[in-house]
Amino acid sequence: MDSSLSIRHVVIVPDGNRRFAKKKRKLASWGHVAGAKAMENILRAALDLELPYLTIWGSSVSNIIERNASEVKVLLEIFERYFKRLGAQPELQKNDVRVRILGRWEELFPEKVKKPMRDLIEKTSKHSRRNLTFLMAYSGVDEILAAISNITEMKKENQKLSVSGELVKKNLWSAELPPVDLVIRTGGEPHWSAGLMMWDVAESQLAFTETLWPEFSAKEFKQIIKEKSEIEQRFGR
Repeated sequence: MDSSLSIRHVVIVPDGNRRFAKKKRKLASWGHVAGAKAMENILRAALDLELPYLTIWGSSVSNIIERNASEVKVLLEIFERYFKRLGAQPELQKNDVRVRILGRWEELFPEKVKKPMRDLIEKTSKHSRRNLTFLMAYSGVDEILAAISNITEMKKENQKLSVSGELVKKNLWSAELPPVDLVIRTGGEPHWSAGLMMWDVAESQLAFTETLWPEFSAKEFKQIIKEKSEIEQRFGR
């Protein structure tokens, strides 16, 4: 990693696909395709920076169960193509990138979409130098509730069990990931999404940009990380 960058774990909320499509007088599905292309550029930029951990918000639970059926169908088709293409990228092997996919996708996605996702997880499971995580059919509320449920069952088995922050972390879907240093949200609407990694973002820096996701460039991505790294170095945690 660039020694001038103190940030190790970046989360991106790529907002603005549908508004970008509207601006271009295109269908929402066109915006989602453009967003997938933008994702490829940002992943290459993260490799250039040698960023150890990058987490991408792919879809919320509500994106899958509440949007109209035609848009969800297109989204799932994009996910299927995207993960197949990502799995074929030699950069994953070359850069020793491990891919994780967190959320309720196993429950909510069709089998033809889940297969390339599972294949990608398995193919990269032994990698350890870099880490790429996707949040798919994700809800931070679901993640916390799942951890509470696990700990409740553990407590039934061992009444003397001490509930600590460490124990909570071990029972999160993100158990293998470090705290989040920086959250970047594109699209110009500075709000949170479905309890995004609420345990892990307790001390995160936040960056909100007006840029719609399909227009978010590698240059802007790198500049945000550089600026936030300088703040991190000045003030620490």
